[in-house]
Amino acid sequence: MSSMSAIFRAGLIAAVLLAPAAASAAEAFAGKNIDLLIGAPPGGGYDIYARTLARHVGRHIPGQPTIVAKNMPGAGSARAAGFISSIAPKDGTAIAAIMPGAVMGPLLDEKAEALFDPTKVLYLGTANNGTRICVSRKDSKIKTFDDALTQKAKFGGVSANDSTREYGYLHKKTAGAQYDVVSGYAGTAEIALAIERGEVQGIGDWSWASLKKQRPDWLRDKKVTLLIQGALQRDPDLPDLPSALDFVKSDADRKVMELFFTQKTIARPVIAPPGVPAERLDALRAAFAALAGDAPFLADAERSNLEVAPIAGEAVDKVVALITATPADVADRFAKVIASPGQSR
Repeated sequence: MSSMSAIFRAGLIAAVLLAPAAASAAEAFAGKNIDLLIGAPPGGGYDIYARTLARHVGRHIPGQPTIVAKNMPGAGSARAAGFISSIAPKDGTAIAAIMPGAVMGPLLDEKAEALFDPTKVLYLGTANNGTRICVSRKDSKIKTFDDALTQKAKFGGVSANDSTREYGYLHKKTAGAQYDVVSGYAGTAEIALAIERGEVQGIGDWSWASLKKQRPDWLRDKKVTLLIQGALQRDPDLPDLPSALDFVKSDADRKVMELFFTQKTIARPVIAPPGVPAERLDALRAAFAALAGDAPFLADAERSNLEVAPIAGEAVDKVVALITATPADVADRFAKVIASPGQSR
């Protein structure tokens, strides 16, 4: 009983100490809008996840502000990140959901066009950590990933800093995949349409969770073939699907691919500008962390067939620090591996 009393007293003291900060954050956010910029086009996986977050996270922010989701695609979401980093108000009323490639590029490649500094923005959390999938049309000559090592094909991609393109080149340069990456599509939704039209035969990188949401008929009707999965550990849904790590040809390239998959532990990061007052940052981080146990949010995600495994902002900080500490030789090889022909990396 004495230990329980001590725990109760500690909790009471913590609540008393946190109350002024919560009250200050509530005063700051009450009656306000918080813009959630989505660094991807409408209709894709990042957009769907971000809008699901936007429908629920406001309830957990003191003052219960209205979350307004707005798309700001460009440069693999680095445009949105750059806006948040340099132009957005630093009062917590503007945040952004971005792609992990926008974080990785500036951290690992000193020659990359850096629209923002990933070590300076504030991480609120991430919606999930994602297994990536490489798929081909069912009627394609690419029936297995072994076929991709010997057969020519066209796979769709987006732009620099976008994993659909970078992961495509990762397969080509570490495993010897023979497909050509056709870049320039607006997002995975547009690539999916191109696959359905037969313009391209597949895609080198797609979130498994997003594929299940955006094209459930592909899986139900076996319209596509799953070729490999990409993650540090096999997805429980896909115990028999080969891992991309099975096809890597050297230890050096294995380190590169493991680094690429490390970023996927922060698959859908949400950031705030540097300089947000501490009590507001704490309130925003606590709100995102609260989603892990928020029944309406989890039910909404379930209805939308979204896999959610929220990771706290402090944990994202640690992953970013781990990436920043990557040895120079691995970072250099990584930059070269994900670069498309003609890019100077």
